[in-house]
Amino acid sequence: MLSTMQDGPLLVSGILRRGQAVYGDSLVITAQSDGYRESTFTQVAARAEQLSKALRRLGVGADDRVGTFAWNDQEHLEAYLAIPSMGAVLHTLNIRLFPEQLAYVVNHGEDKVVIVDASVAPLFARVRDECKTVEHVIVVGEGDTTGLGDILSYDDLIGAEEPGCEWPELDERQAASMCYTSGTTGNPKGVVYSHRSTWLHAFAGMNTNCVGASEKDRVLVIVPMFHANAWGMPYTAFFAGTDLIFPERYLQAEPLTRIIAEQRPTLSLGVPTIWNDLLHYSRSHDVDMSSLRLLTAGGAAVPRSLMEAYEERFDIAMIQGWGMTETSPVCAFGRAPKGIAPEEEMTWQAKTGRIIAGVELRVVDEEGRVLPNDGTSVGEFEVRGPWVTGSYYGEPTPDRFHDGWLRTGDVGSLDGRGFMQISDRTKDVIKSGGEWISSVELENEVMAYPGVYEAAVIGVPDERWDERPLVVIVAAEGAHPEPAEILTFLSSRVARWWLPERWAFADEIPKTSVGKFDKKVLRAKAADGALEIHEVGLPAHGR
Repeated sequence: MLSTMQDGPLLVSGILRRGQAVYGDSLVITAQSDGYRESTFTQVAARAEQLSKALRRLGVGADDRVGTFAWNDQEHLEAYLAIPSMGAVLHTLNIRLFPEQLAYVVNHGEDKVVIVDASVAPLFARVRDECKTVEHVIVVGEGDTTGLGDILSYDDLIGAEEPGCEWPELDERQAASMCYTSGTTGNPKGVVYSHRSTWLHAFAGMNTNCVGASEKDRVLVIVPMFHANAWGMPYTAFFAGTDLIFPERYLQAEPLTRIIAEQRPTLSLGVPTIWNDLLHYSRSHDVDMSSLRLLTAGGAAVPRSLMEAYEERFDIAMIQGWGMTETSPVCAFGRAPKGIAPEEEMTWQAKTGRIIAGVELRVVDEEGRVLPNDGTSVGEFEVRGPWVTGSYYGEPTPDRFHDGWLRTGDVGSLDGRGFMQISDRTKDVIKSGGEWISSVELENEVMAYPGVYEAAVIGVPDERWDERPLVVIVAAEGAHPEPAEILTFLSSRVARWWLPERWAFADEIPKTSVGKFDKKVLRAKAADGALEIHEVGLPAHGR
């Protein structure tokens, strides 16, 4: 028996039309060096229509890829809306990739046109001659375009077109956008999102068990639009009528706190390193965070100490989210469950997150057997759902999938309430004397010590135990944390065999293009003797 319900495709153009028709007076605000520029959803939608016409005039048709090489700003949002709606494929390019990776991604994705922000044009110019499929480069704004060859002006291009168009009826399974993984091992891998997956993921963002964005909110989108669709927030916001505030290139603590004070966002999304920078800045500067009701953090494990600091200092809830490029990305969000005493809520918030409606998660052992959801059985997380990829673009990788589930590479446990706790990446877990040590948990505990700004933990060879943890510390400004003192602090917080004998100090910890600790680089530095490693005796009860 079939239903009597009407049927229609779930398309990005539907998101655009809703924002245009229902929330036309909602705002898109972009930070600039001398203030802000502001447009309404109605105006942004009209410019998206003009952009689609201009791209068609350049020969962009169905399934053609259009790359974007830009910051979070209004023009990037216009591309987010226009390119999928016209039936082409949006390809967000990470401006922080190494040149060889960037050229690989452009060529592998076969981009026909690339929209480049003038401020980062010199970065794209380094690979322009290697981009064999790119026929046109469109530049937003003014700046040094040397090395780009013939270029087109974004404003001139869309200014030649009239607003208004009929968006085509597409198959909702058609490609809407694509993004490549950060390529920490091997070449980046392409993930292609459908209109259906994008629509459903954006819809989930309005769920109060997730971010809960609404027309009454103003969201500061710090997480890059060139990585995993800025966690889907540009689409969720256009769906919900949420004012969008884009920081453009102004991502340091000083301009961000100024934007927050002046534009009064209620929500903001960023990686832990951003929130850590802002917190340390606030200790020596007056900042006004009173407009914010919620901060979301993701992209890397969020230390409990960071969440507690925001709650104590600003009375702001920081909720951890989890996902991957392969999952659109949001799959879990760490709101505490009902029936929890207020003093226990932080324990639940500090977990990796609770799986959100629409996605399934399980834990499997090394033989692929499904483990119980008891909160203690540890294995690799596997995930499936309508916004989870089932393959990689143009690259067979059967080892990344298991019986229709995506293997995440994250290790941890899942409980009966749907809360996941990641203890490590499969490639980062430290196997010491037959015991597993979670580098992520150890990092979080070290960063809870006053005077530690950042800490990364990697495994290094050990004659007796096969592998032992090495802690690399960046000290907070003016602080001089001593390993022996940190060990005493840790002795009541972690298992005794976790206590690290090896320590190193650094001016900074290398990061990947999306802000995660680059442990591959740290391991290479340790192996090459580039780190000055200090061996410290353990407390009496240590290993």
